[in-house]
Order: sequence, then C-alpha cells, then structure tokens
Amino acid sequence: MRDPSRLQNFQPFMPNGWSKLLITMGFTYVAFEGFEVIAQTGDEAINPRQNLPKAMLYSVFIVTLTYALVSFASIVAVKAGSEGIDKVPWQWIGQFRERGFGEAVSRFLPMGNLLLTLAIIFASTSALNATVYSATRALYALGRDRMVPGFFALISPKRKTPWASLLFTGLLVISVVIFLPVIDVAASASMMFILLFFLVNLCVIRVRRNMGDELNYGFLMPLFPYLPIIAIICQSILAVWLVHMSVIAWIVAPTWIIAGFLIYHFYSRHHTVATESEIQVIEEELAPDTDAFRAMVAVANPINTLKLISTTRTLCMAKQAQIELLHMVRVPDQMPLSDAESHLMEGKEAITEAMLYLQPRFSIGMTIRYCRNVARGIVEAAREKRINLLILGWHGRPRTHVFSLGSTIDPIIERVPCDVVILKEGDHGDYNQILVPVAGGPNSRMALEIASVLAEQSGGDITALYLTDGKTEFDPEAFIESIQPQLHVPASRIHIRREKTQSISQKILDVSRSYDLVVLGTTRQPLFHKVTHESIPNTVAKHCKQPLILVKSAARIESWIKRWI
Repeated sequence: MRDPSRLQNFQPFMPNGWSKLLITMGFTYVAFEGFEVIAQTGDEAINPRQNLPKAMLYSVFIVTLTYALVSFASIVAVKAGSEGIDKVPWQWIGQFRERGFGEAVSRFLPMGNLLLTLAIIFASTSALNATVYSATRALYALGRDRMVPGFFALISPKRKTPWASLLFTGLLVISVVIFLPVIDVAASASMMFILLFFLVNLCVIRVRRNMGDELNYGFLMPLFPYLPIIAIICQSILAVWLVHMSVIAWIVAPTWIIAGFLIYHFYSRHHTVATESEIQVIEEELAPDTDAFRAMVAVANPINTLKLISTTRTLCMAKQAQIELLHMVRVPDQMPLSDAESHLMEGKEAITEAMLYLQPRFSIGMTIRYCRNVARGIVEAAREKRINLLILGWHGRPRTHVFSLGSTIDPIIERVPCDVVILKEGDHGDYNQILVPVAGGPNSRMALEIASVLAEQSGGDITALYLTDGKTEFDPEAFIESIQPQLHVPASRIHIRREKTQSISQKILDVSRSYDLVVLGTTRQPLFHKVTHESIPNTVAKHCKQPLILVKSAARIESWIKRWI
C-alpha cells in the first residue's frame, strides 16, 4: 500500500500461458493432501460427524487464503530496479526455479533465507508426521476390516498404537525417498492425490445416488452432483498436464492404484468383514454366462410370483431371454443379520413356484440376497448381472406422499441401469384391447413394443391414445410408423385415437375403463417436484382400476453411466 508501483510486478500477467500454470497446479496438488488426512482421524476424533466437516472446510479456506497471500507477497517483495534486477521482478525470481520463493523472501526480510529454511524444516516435519499418521490409520482400518491381512490391525499393548501398520508405512516412506528423485517423488505424490480425489468424487456420486436415503450425514454437499462433476473434469485436466513435469509420476501413481484394485479383486473382496449396510448373497445358482438377452424378475412371495408369471413368460419368449430370479430377504432393522434364515422360507417358495412355470422354456439363474434397503439390493443385482430388463410387481399404494410409487419402486426407476417393467393388478391372461397413451420419446416407444408383444400373444388390438391440451402438437402416425420395425403386430392392428382435454390424467383414467390393459411410460422427477407436482403417469398408475403395466426405458449412455458410476 505504501509503494503501489510494486503492483507492476504482475505485468505482464501469466506470460507463459495456461499450460505452465496447469503443470504447476498439478505439481503442487500434494499441498492439499492434509485435508484428506483429516478424514482418516475419524476413529480418534470427538463427535467426528460434526467436527470433521468443520475441520476440513475451515482449514481449506484458511490455508488456500494463506497460499494466495504468500504468493502475492513473494511477487511484490522484489522491487524493479533494485540491485541485480534490470527487468520484470518475476523473471528474476523465475531464474532461480524452485529456490525463487526463497530468494524473494531474502530480498524482503533480514535473514530471510535462514528463517525460510527453518520454516521448511518445521513444516516438512509436521507434514511427514501427518502423512505417516494418516497412512498408518488407513492401513489399520483396512486390516481391521480384513481387506488386507489382519497383521496390520495389531495394536501395541503398551502405547495403544497400530505398530504393524506404522512399521510398514515407515519402510514404504524410506524406500520412496531412497529410490526416487525428489522432483519425481513430489510429482508422483501429486498425481496420486489427483487420482485419489478423482475416485473420491466418483464415490460421492455413487454413494449419494445409491444410498442417499439410508445414511445419516454430518455434512451434505450442496449443488450435488455439479460440484463433484466439475472437480472430476478439473482433476482430469491437471493429471494430463502433469506428464510435462514428470513421466515417472504417470507410471508410479497409476501402477499404485491398479495394484490396489488387484489386491481388492483377488484378496479383499473374499476376506472383508461385511457390515449391516452391505449386500450379502445368501443363496445363489448361476445361469450359463451367455450373450443372451437377460431379464430379471424380482419376486417377494408366492402370490406375487404367480401374478408375474404369464406376462413374464410372454415378454421373455419374445426376447429369447435368459431369466434371473431375485428375492431380497426383508429383515427388520431391529433384528440382526443372523436371523435372516428365519425369513428365507417365503422367498424360497416364491422362487420354486416361478421355476416350475419358467424352467421348461428358459435358462434360469437364482439368487437370494440380504440388504437393509431392498431397492438398493435390486439395483446392485441388476448392475452386477448386466440385466437388460427388470420385471417387478407393484401393489399400487405408496405408504407416504413423499414417494410417487413407493419407497422401493421410486429408487429403482431412478437408478437401475436397464429397462423396467412394473406390473400392477397382476396377470389376467389374454388382453384383447390394450390402451397405450403416447407422447413420443423412448418410454412411449417401449410401451408400444411391450403392448405389441402381449397383443401378438393374445391376438388383440392396440389403441395409441394421444391427448393434447391444445398447446403442444405431436404426430402419432409418424411416430408409430418410425418404430414399426420394432413392433410385433402389423400396423392394421394399431389404432390411433386423438382427444383434446384439459386434464390428461383424468381423461386417460376415463378412457381406460373400456380396455383390458393399460401400458404406460413413466417419468423421472426430482424429489421436491414429486411432492409438489405429481406426474401424469404416476397419477394414472395409482388410480387406474384396470390391469396396468408401467415401463421405463434406459438410454444406452444413461445405462452405461448408471452401471459403472
């Protein structure tokens, strides 16, 4: 403030362009390692659900502000025209490379180099201590959960610290220091944390999508999922540009993470101690691993199963499908998993009933699983077995207004990476007159395809109902003509009916009384919108008195993202 001319040190601003800045940002990424260390102190923190998020957010703000202020001060510390400096000060600082900051401090403070050396010694010592501490606790936690050998979970009887993990971590740190150059160590560490936080952001999305209604959060990320998506993009850019600083970093860090995946795949997944929130397979019979179309039928009890059989058989015959029968054991939260066996009988009876009807014509696999959250168990089973079509039964009455179709059906429709068919009011045999409300899009396309399969089986006709409020226009003839190759009945058996109305859902309910079956495409909406503005398909589904099939089509890209992310 006393010497504004020093601000000229910032001219020209960023003369080497974005490429050098991105390399530097990637190289110094390890400076933010400490915030990950905070998370690994959870077992030894007081009230971690509240205190850990505060510690992270406050320290990120304070440290980032400090970094910015120190960077600013180092540039304005050197005055143009002073001894040895003929040109722009930042060029003089840059000629010293990694010692440039120290030279700037020495120009600004008496005994600046000595003070800086002491600061670096103390800071590095504390950072190393934090790194060893966090790595030790992480390895201890993995050993405690048996994701690595239990040896790493051994605790010193005298000091109450995980001595085995500490010994291994110390040897690892020493090995890195001995065998890798300092620049490559720093670049590799930064690359490793870029990839680590990249994976963390992917996990944030997956946890919130798959377990969002199960967990008790201490802190809930705002602007989800935009923040983790932005972070993933930025981290990808930094990782790519870091190759200009150190090729070794692009070898060491990915190798380390790939080694972790291999250890998990070949050791951890077979030894880990399951928790109550995890999905556990109780009984399973695998179907042959083929490239056939895969259909999964979720059965709850023998009555539910019989209502699904006829339609399931018709749809699967049209697709020449391989069938997976799934039963999720419902064990009340207040009961331990050890009591799951007492809840198996109904599921086994349902699967046996389904096999009697389906096994003569189809290749069948069977799995009985346990999960506190049935919806997540069904979604994960569909993802794991690469299912193309999921068939569910529905009683038709959600227990709370927060969910459109129910606390199980809603999350499945939103998250499952495949097409979904939901049957309401069971199987009534042949359907001679089938009503399909259409408005274009993949769900209407799938609804017509499902209706055509059932109409072909029963020899019935399909009525494509197009309702408009006079504000929007849609050409049902052109739409049906464009998808005719996918339909199983000729165009002569598909009749188009146009109606103009102000209440589309009520009109569908009125028209449906003259038909044997209604096939309807569903929609996906945010939770708040579900509470305040119920969609037309969901309103019809809940109040329709006729047998009804609700369908949801999964687009290819959307399906891939749901399966892997």
